[in-house]
Order: sequence, then C-alpha cells, then structure tokens
Amino acid sequence: MPAQLNATAINCSLSAKGRESSTDAMIAVLAEEFAAQDVTVSAPIRIAAHTVKWGVSSNEGDGDEWPRIREQILAADILIFGTPIWMGQPSSVAKLVLERMDAFLDETDEQGRMPSYSKVAVAAIVGNEDGAHHVCSQLFQALNDVGWTIPAVGGCYWVGEAMGSTDFKDLEHRPRMISKTAKMVAANATHLAGLLKKSPYPG
Repeated sequence: MPAQLNATAINCSLSAKGRESSTDAMIAVLAEEFAAQDVTVSAPIRIAAHTVKWGVSSNEGDGDEWPRIREQILAADILIFGTPIWMGQPSSVAKLVLERMDAFLDETDEQGRMPSYSKVAVAAIVGNEDGAHHVCSQLFQALNDVGWTIPAVGGCYWVGEAMGSTDFKDLEHRPRMISKTAKMVAANATHLAGLLKKSPYPG
C-alpha cells in the first residue's frame, strides 16, 4: 500500500487578510485535485498574515515567524506555492519566501542533501496581466536551486485581460483547461512525491 502523502500550500498574496483572494481560489482548485489523489492538504498559509522577516537565514531572530512556517512546509511531501502576478513577476512576498529558503543551501545532511530534497513543489498562479510563464520560470528555477523537485506540468495558472476588472475568484464558471491542468499537476506531483518518499535522492 503506498504511503500517505500530504501537501502544504502557501499564499503569497500581498494582502494580510480580507476576503478570499484569487490566489486562494487557485490553490483551492489544486487542493481539490490533490484530495482526489488521496493527498491530505493542510489549510493554506497566508504569508503576509505572519511576521516573516527579510533575510536569508532560517531564523532572523525575535518575532520571526518563518521558523514555524518553515517547519510546516518541510513536514509536507508536496508544496503548493501560490502567488499572484505583479508587474509580470512573482509577488514581493513570494520573493521573500524564496530568499528565506536560500538558507537550505547551508543546511545539508551528511549526504549533502538540503532539507527540501525528495520533496515536490508545484505552482498556483493568477493575475490580470500576462506573465504566467515568466513567473513559473522564476519560481521553478529558484525552488530547484534550493532543492525542490518540479514535476512535469508543475504549474496551474490563469491570466485575465490586461488591465481588466475580472478576477479568477469572480469567474462564474471554471475554465475547462484550468480543471484539466490542475488534475494533471496533482496527478504528476503525487506520483513523483510517492516515488521520492519510497526512494529518496541518495545525495
């Protein structure tokens, strides 16, 4: 019987609180498909709602909530990395998270493996402007640099009309291609995470 897998989602919206964001909505689409793959998905962590200090270490001192978030992220087999598109790029909050993960480079075990080794990361991206492919490329390269494994079809995204007023969360019907892509992302990530859990990278 395959080992039970679990996933943690982070929402890198710029908003600390308020009503559901489009990033929440896209994370929910992926969470639904991961649940269909029997993956347990924890409630998303909205990074901006926590005190995550700027820096490149795993603990930036008094009041820094990153150590607890880091623990939650690394306890999961799969990371769902959600970010909106701002000015054609990942949000500044997403970049903050990636910079904090830079510490993984110096946190290797005796085989030289970072704490993120043998763990899978996928992306949930939304925006009312172009840039989804660029955001995927930035996220995937950075995540891979700090040890995460990216599956085939590792990102699910939606972009609306440039300068438009419709957000993903406000759509009356989910686009067919979003559902199809989310299902593929979840299936591929689950398959890969299962293989890596059973047989981790040797280092």
